Amino acid sequence: MSTLHAVARPATGPAHGLVLLLHGVGSNERSLQALADGLDKRLQVVLPRAPLAFGADAFGWFTVQFGAQGPVIDPAQAEASRLLLIDYVRALQAEHGVDAAHTLVAGFSQGGILSASVSLTAPQVARRFAILSGRILPEIAPHVPADIATRGVRGLILHGEQDSKLPFALATAAAARLQALGVDHALHGYPADHTLTAAMQADFNAWTARELLSRH
Repeated sequence: MSTLHAVARPATGPAHGLVLLLHGVGSNERSLQALADGLDKRLQVVLPRAPLAFGADAFGWFTVQFGAQGPVIDPAQAEASRLLLIDYVRALQAEHGVDAAHTLVAGFSQGGILSASVSLTAPQVARRFAILSGRILPEIAPHVPADIATRGVRGLILHGEQDSKLPFALATAAAARLQALGVDHALHGYPADHTLTAAMQADFNAWTARELLSRH
């Protein structure tokens, strides 16, 4: 069984769905606690800590450098984290009795990047994903199933239109990529920088409830 240090917001009663919330680079598993607390109490919410330590209480899924041409990542670390998360989700599903159709992997910034990586490459594990101020890595293209359009995957992209860390153009590029793949998705922009606003959280909560609970 794949293990990661994590905190959880347990479901009230049997879990009607599973939500993983992945933090951004240089942060930790507690950074999305408020987002977790706002989700429907019938959902089992898990907040794992990324495996790479970058400082005191600062972790990440892969190293990244920001240059004139945009973010440059360590692809081997990103791939290792993708595979680690797929195994971790499988273990949580077995523990809580939840299937792929009722599993959402979501995250902020780098966490959102990994969320898309997991769902688009392993739709048999998680059919819902949400990118909150993130992007889709071009490096995952060889791992996306050729029949992804028929696998029931649905995605959500929320992004600040004044994002100074990951420009809004990355969100529109992600939407274009999903369109080309035939993956159902929604894109929403907000008058915000690289952050999660109350409006983003409200829209995320509503989408999550609709996707995981209305189909239960």
